Amino acid sequence: MTRNVAYQLSSIIPCLFISQVAKKIRIFPLIFLLFSSLPVWIVAEAIAPQMVRAYTARVDLIIDRLPDENYETTLHRAEATARAAAQRSFDQDILATDVSIIVSVQSYGAIAPILSLEVSRPQWRSRPDAQRWATYFKTARSLLFFEKTPTNPVNIPPITTVAPAATTP
Repeated sequence: MTRNVAYQLSSIIPCLFISQVAKKIRIFPLIFLLFSSLPVWIVAEAIAPQMVRAYTARVDLIIDRLPDENYETTLHRAEATARAAAQRSFDQDILATDVSIIVSVQSYGAIAPILSLEVSRPQWRSRPDAQRWATYFKTARSLLFFEKTPTNPVNIPPITTVAPAATTP
């Protein structure tokens, strides 16, 4: 069962003046809330601005093995490359709090990571040494064929093609 009730603006006292005042009283809080929120937001941003969101800068680098270069020399080049990349990342990006760099080496067609450098800005500022913060991958020496030099890194069998015989009708 439903009940139909006609609501008046002021249901307590059926007076036109009170009805109009009640209508204005209901609208005033809405207007007040709408126009007071903007100055409150501006004051809040001026007093306490939002925190800056810092992040980790990630860099992946690949260097080529030079002819007749041994593992130690390649490792020193990788450390120098990682050091330069870390310094460049901190210099170029003021919001980066951490840097993660992976240096890979390409040797005879194989690519493998040789070191990983992960350092925060305060650590790098106190001691900018790539050897101190680097993690070395032990299997890189064998994966990159440093223990033995392959004579032919990729063995591709020669492809022989035979021309089809010409047929005469």
